[in-house]
Amino acid sequence: MGIESVELLNPDEWPVVRAHGLTCAMANGTTTIPKGFNRLENHAQYVPSMIERIKACANAGLPNVIVFSGNREGMDDEQGLENCAAGLKQITGAAEKHGVTVCMELLNSRVNRKDYMCDRTPWGVELAKRVGSGRFKLLYDIYHMQIMEGDVIRAIRDNKDFIGHYHAGGNPGRHEIDETQELCYPAIMRAIKATGFTGFVAQEFIPAKKPPLDSLRAALLLCTV
Repeated sequence: MGIESVELLNPDEWPVVRAHGLTCAMANGTTTIPKGFNRLENHAQYVPSMIERIKACANAGLPNVIVFSGNREGMDDEQGLENCAAGLKQITGAAEKHGVTVCMELLNSRVNRKDYMCDRTPWGVELAKRVGSGRFKLLYDIYHMQIMEGDVIRAIRDNKDFIGHYHAGGNPGRHEIDETQELCYPAIMRAIKATGFTGFVAQEFIPAKKPPLDSLRAALLLCTV
C-alpha cells in the first residue's frame, strides 16, 4: 500500500515495525488522556519519564512522541496553560538535544473525550508559544477539530508553524473518509501539502463498511495528492 509507519506504539513494539522496514512516526509517551501535564502534581512523574522516552525515541530513530494535556476537572484555561507550559519546558531541552518532537494532541471534548483540556486549536497554539521550542508542536486531529471548530483548512493554513503531525478520520462516527462523510479529505490534504508540511498524516478511523485493509487502502489513495 505504500505505508511507511505504524504509530502509537510502545517501546517493546518498535522492533516489530523496524523489522518490516517501517517506522513509528508517533511513539506513545508516558502521559494519559485524562492525566497529563496540566496538573503540577503530575510533573514529578511525567518529566523524568518523558525525558527517558525522548531518549529512547532518539536511540530508535523515531521522530515524534505524543503527550496529553489531561482533563480539566474544573481547571480554567489560563491555569492549564501555565501548568502545561511549566512541565513541558522541563522536557523540551531533552527533545532539542535528541532531535525528537513532542506533540500534544488536540482532541474533542464534546463527543469522545469529555473534559479534555487541549480541545481547541487556539489553546494549543498559545501553549506552543509559551513553551517556545521548535521541538514542541501540536498533533492536529482533523476529526476531533471538525467536531470542536470546523473550518479545518483555514486552521491548518493559519497555524502551520505549530503543527507537527496529523490524524485523519471521517465525521460523523470516525469511520472511513469517503464521500458519505462531511470532510473533503483531498482538499484537506492539498491544503496540508501547500503549507510545506513534510511529516506524516496518520489514518485513525474505525472501518465500518468494508474489510479494514480495503478501507485503509482506499484512504491512502484518497489522501495522496
